[in-house]
Amino acid sequence: MRNNKIPMRSCVGCREKKEKKDLLRIVRTPDMEIKIDPKGKAPGRGAYLCKKEECLHKAIKNKNLSRALEMELSDDLIVELNNQVLKHE
Repeated sequence: MRNNKIPMRSCVGCREKKEKKDLLRIVRTPDMEIKIDPKGKAPGRGAYLCKKEECLHKAIKNKNLSRALEMELSDDLIVELNNQVLKHE
């Protein structure tokens, strides 16, 4: 009988722990680009968010997303992330 562990991650917006598959991974690539990583396998520094718009807004307001990705977010990038999170909601 297998005792499988379920990977858990914390949302940088609401700080709740959830299963990794239920969260959206945002990654800063080695080329300093920020992208949404739907498969969770892209190389780079990652941060996890719930698939809710309010979690993204909390993460930006409190600078948790910038801190997790170790990079300042431009206004254009914030708008792009907001649009992509809305697609995944």
